[in-house]
Amino acid sequence: MADPVMLITGASRGIGAATARQAVAAGYRVALVARSTDKLTPLVDDLGSASALPLACDVADWDDVSGAVRRTEEHFGGLDAVFANAGLSVPTSFLGTDGADPAQWRDMVLTNVLGAALTARAALPSLARSRGHLVLTGSVAGRHVRPGNLYSATKWAVTGMAQNIRAECAETGVRVTLVQPGMVETDMTAHRQDAPKLAATDIANAVMYALRQPQGVDVNEIVVRPTGQHL
Repeated sequence: MADPVMLITGASRGIGAATARQAVAAGYRVALVARSTDKLTPLVDDLGSASALPLACDVADWDDVSGAVRRTEEHFGGLDAVFANAGLSVPTSFLGTDGADPAQWRDMVLTNVLGAALTARAALPSLARSRGHLVLTGSVAGRHVRPGNLYSATKWAVTGMAQNIRAECAETGVRVTLVQPGMVETDMTAHRQDAPKLAATDIANAVMYALRQPQGVDVNEIVVRPTGQHL
């Protein structure tokens, strides 16, 4: 039996890169998706070109996402798991008292919501054929009210999306897992020095836990907070 294949969006750093490393160590071949293949070069060099395929893709563009799925199947011969992980965060305020200019909000909403939706739509026909696994990165920010926080609202959307996808796929054999991290040490949280943080490898561990379960076990949601985080 050939080694399984996983496609990972947002793979160039943080949670995506950590998951790619653990997946290859577990025997997966990986398609690594980022906006630029240049950003993926160090990771591909580490993992080896036989195990890792770099793909340039804007996850908010249907032609790009569907093309990435097609190229993965052509290159590796199939697709067994997809980790819809790409995400952006900018600070926001609807009152206008703080945060980024609204012109910067668009990319965050498109990446976090439309990107996850398009990734699912592009990949699910393949995953239905393989009885595979779709994993989405949500957030504990998508479980609680965060005043003025549009990022939180995008993750509320991903939470609902995961539930809707699972309901549609119930008879296909496809498993769907929503991973909801608390504060993680990434570029997006580097400015936060006032809170405990997880390592990206902690979330990769959670992803791999879900993927390792028997076919008859569908881990629907995993919430992972650093010890001491309140919400």
